[in-house]
Amino acid sequence: MGTSSTLFETATPRSKALADALLILGASVFIALCAQIAVRVPFSPVPITGQTLGVLAVGALLGSRRGTLSVLAYLVEGIAGFPVFAGGGSGPIWLLGPTGGYLLGFVAAAWVVGWLCERLWDHSFAGTLVIMLAGSATIYLFGLLWLARFVGADRALALGLIPFVPVEVIKITLAVMGMSLRSTLRR
Repeated sequence: MGTSSTLFETATPRSKALADALLILGASVFIALCAQIAVRVPFSPVPITGQTLGVLAVGALLGSRRGTLSVLAYLVEGIAGFPVFAGGGSGPIWLLGPTGGYLLGFVAAAWVVGWLCERLWDHSFAGTLVIMLAGSATIYLFGLLWLARFVGADRALALGLIPFVPVEVIKITLAVMGMSLRSTLRR
């Protein structure tokens, strides 16, 4: 039996497309499962969730194209009524509400992380950390800009970033450790 790269090299375009589609859908389910890890914060309309970890991991593992498609599939599933958003939420209202910017930021973050991994990832802890920080910053940029429409620019940082920093550090650390483990296993 050959390696996975050998298998894909001999695969027909149709079977490769099917494998990509299954990978993209599987990654969207992974993000949905991460979203079920949700803790409502009483002082903020933004919950603490595992979604960002899922998005960072998917972008890093699948690359810019497939990672972005996975997040788009996740959003379509949620808009279509599947209970994939934080805590089982669904429907288009999630994109229009206070957390909509974070959800849209997931798309950009998956692309940013995937693109950086494809071009710049040197498999070092520091390099991986920088990539994950860039992805997280992308999510928060979109999220905070959108959240400011609901809570005011003066309160957006206090309600949409500062309380989440400690948990975000943990999620980024987990993503970096996961990528480091991936690198170790590939050697």
